[in-house]
Amino acid sequence: MRAIGIILAGGGSNRMRELAMKRAVCAMPIAGFYRSVDFALSSMSNSHISTVAVFTQYHAGSLNEHLSSSKWWDFGRKQGGLFTFTPAITAENGFWYRGTADAIAQNLKFLKDCHEPYVVITSGDLVYKMDFNRVLAYHESKGADITVVCKDVPETVDAGRFGSIRMNEDMRIEEFEEKPLVARSNTISCGIYVIRRRLLIELIEMSEAEGRYDFVRDILIRYRGTKRIYGYKTEDYWSNIASVDDYFATNMDFLKPEIRKYFFGTHPYIYTKVEDQPPAKYNSMARVANSLISSGCIVNGTVEDSVIFTGTFIGNNCYIKNSILLNDIYVGDNTYIENCIVESHSTLQTNSYYKGDDGVRIVVENTERFVL
Repeated sequence: MRAIGIILAGGGSNRMRELAMKRAVCAMPIAGFYRSVDFALSSMSNSHISTVAVFTQYHAGSLNEHLSSSKWWDFGRKQGGLFTFTPAITAENGFWYRGTADAIAQNLKFLKDCHEPYVVITSGDLVYKMDFNRVLAYHESKGADITVVCKDVPETVDAGRFGSIRMNEDMRIEEFEEKPLVARSNTISCGIYVIRRRLLIELIEMSEAEGRYDFVRDILIRYRGTKRIYGYKTEDYWSNIASVDDYFATNMDFLKPEIRKYFFGTHPYIYTKVEDQPPAKYNSMARVANSLISSGCIVNGTVEDSVIFTGTFIGNNCYIKNSILLNDIYVGDNTYIENCIVESHSTLQTNSYYKGDDGVRIVVENTERFVL
């Protein structure tokens, strides 16, 4: 493909609460086995984008470790490859990334050293599957300067949580508001963009010279009247895990057979770093219904409508319902868990009781490791 990829994976999120205290949002576990950044990486690999840069910053340790080997997404090659950039303190620059545009500005040499004519930019905290070749073909057919992938959301969804877009009949964007108090359109930006590489360099250099650091506010919104910015509508599954509720709902979506088939049973597939774990083990008292149980788990109790990540032990007479248990958790006997997200490496003592009555409850208990 005649494009390079940029994945913006540097930000944290206060709306993720305790879940963002030990990892970047883009490293959040998804669907029992994956990380959220895997969906953007897989879409780029499946679209034959051979050169991809990931800009990391906030709590980047586990994310950088996840990206340490590029072979899982087929980026291990002599030409191109997977590049990870973190902020570098230099004689000319003493700042961390001050925004998405500043992250690109601090790594502008990467863009200038590439030769592909286009750039695909996406956030790393999105769950989706997309053929960027189709977006690029649309971009060229419109003669666009920038193309924004967008989606219509139901009226029951608060569009004000996203970038709200209004387009004319030719799909050219006329209005773009970032997280407005009252959204005047149910069409939202998906946080995925296509732009010509030289134009991106020009706009980033102008923004940097003027002390502007946000890609959406200082480029897309500012230049919507002078640049040809078009919307490309997608009707496929898309989710942004920007909050605890979004994260919980996204994982629960994978309990639906049609969602699992779309991501994991239909080509092209989603790839991730493989952890060699034995198959899940269900002992004689285990009862499991409508749940995802990952490799390395041992189940003795009852699990309903839940997602259980790798290496988790569930004791006798436990009841787990409508919950997410992250990796390497020990659940003691006679424990009740409902409407919860249990943080990784937690140890839940025998006879514990956890229930989210007014929304999703996050459970973070002592992290003493048990040898199973």
